[in-house]
Amino acid sequence: MLIDSLLTPRSVAAVGASPNPDKIGHIVFRHLLKSRATVYPVHPTATRILDHPVWPSVTSLPEPVDLAVLTTPAATVPSLVRECVVKGVGAVIPIAGGFGETGEEGRKLEAEIKEAIRGTRTRVLGPNTLGVLNPAHGLDTLFLPDTRLPRPAAGSVALISQSGAVGATLVATAASMGVGVSTFIGLGNRLDINEAELVRELSRPGSPTSVIGLYLESFSDGPAFVEVAREIAGRTPVVLLKAGRTATGARAASLHTGSMAGPDRVVDGVLRQYGIVRVFDDLELVDTCLALALSPVPERPARRVAVITCAGGQGVMLSDYIESTTRGVGLEMAPFSEGTRLRLREVVPAFASVANPVDLTGQASVPMYEQALQVVLEDPAVDAVLASVILQLPYMNEDVLPAIARQATRYGKPVVAVLIGLKDTQEPFRVLNGMGVPAYPSLWRAVRSLAAVLRYPGLAGRARAGLRAGLEAPPRSAGAGAFGEAAGLSS
Repeated sequence: MLIDSLLTPRSVAAVGASPNPDKIGHIVFRHLLKSRATVYPVHPTATRILDHPVWPSVTSLPEPVDLAVLTTPAATVPSLVRECVVKGVGAVIPIAGGFGETGEEGRKLEAEIKEAIRGTRTRVLGPNTLGVLNPAHGLDTLFLPDTRLPRPAAGSVALISQSGAVGATLVATAASMGVGVSTFIGLGNRLDINEAELVRELSRPGSPTSVIGLYLESFSDGPAFVEVAREIAGRTPVVLLKAGRTATGARAASLHTGSMAGPDRVVDGVLRQYGIVRVFDDLELVDTCLALALSPVPERPARRVAVITCAGGQGVMLSDYIESTTRGVGLEMAPFSEGTRLRLREVVPAFASVANPVDLTGQASVPMYEQALQVVLEDPAVDAVLASVILQLPYMNEDVLPAIARQATRYGKPVVAVLIGLKDTQEPFRVLNGMGVPAYPSLWRAVRSLAAVLRYPGLAGRARAGLRAGLEAPPRSAGAGAFGEAAGLSS
């Protein structure tokens, strides 16, 4: 299968491996040596690199390999791909730029590559791509040194990016927040493998991926993409950052990747109809994927949120963020029952509020947080809880992290946490994410992510209803107000 050759190869050819530590070919080869695969460095003249014997060509390798990573210049790629076809390589990743994004000469090179793989089992990711990352397998083809770009740990979030720079940002953000990643894939110029095929492969039953986040500037095959998103709605959420929304942004996208974007209003309507969660910046993409990966998604759309905090100002802001329809997410602060308020009165300081938001005050302690969280989660009028913690308070310490995790896993309701004070809380919120509770360093990011979880059942339900009704996939070309090229769904 494509996904096996690309993400869990048993053997890899590092074509362009270099003995010079400053060369990309050396960096990629060094990264590949950490994988579980057998790695063969390929260089026309070198005999040993990093104490490994070197082969002069792909065709001279002692066995067919699953994956070949090419770190050579663009002009050499067509002939190397032809060698890979002869050798029966499953997937090829040309890292270099200098193809369709640069003009006519680059498009000719891409045409040569397409012709080389036509009718064969060899597939190509890219070219002009950052490559792939699979932490569980140790596979890392990224040419950015891991000493400068920290890699995320293994997990269930798949990240796919049409842009290498944005992809690197997503990888760095996931690593810093402790978001576990099943795979990262840089699409590059998509002359063969595209986003629709990857989403289908990554969402197959048994896949370690539970949510898929994408950055796209255009759609390679829009109808196929939205159709597969609809088929997997409710099982594997798809979160999309679609850039090129303005006329200037669309023009910049065409210069960046050589592909065309389309009218954003139409794209927005299509995405909602097919169950795709749309986000608008890179942080929101990672935040939303984290929340959907770790939270129990309600069976039906939900909107009643309880807030537990230890500062009145936070409670005020959170209430605004949750309820405002113009500068917030338009959900509801849950109305506590009389029984809930009486139970909270036994937990909180005498002068603290037991209405929603619950203010535990500066005297907040770990037992107080855990008991308050239990009480509000047991209220049937509460659909989800947002717990905001200031770890610097006198009676607070990091024992609150497992306390929140214990209650969050008991009731099957979404719980997200905010840990305030970035310098002192960066490691704790990575720890809390590792315990299965989405944690964020800001109030707004937590509210926005929780809203995505509570609304996802409605989005997925609409997509499934369309599937049951037998609505046809959008045509590749249609008039304004429909899908296809008019919506930028085909480039």
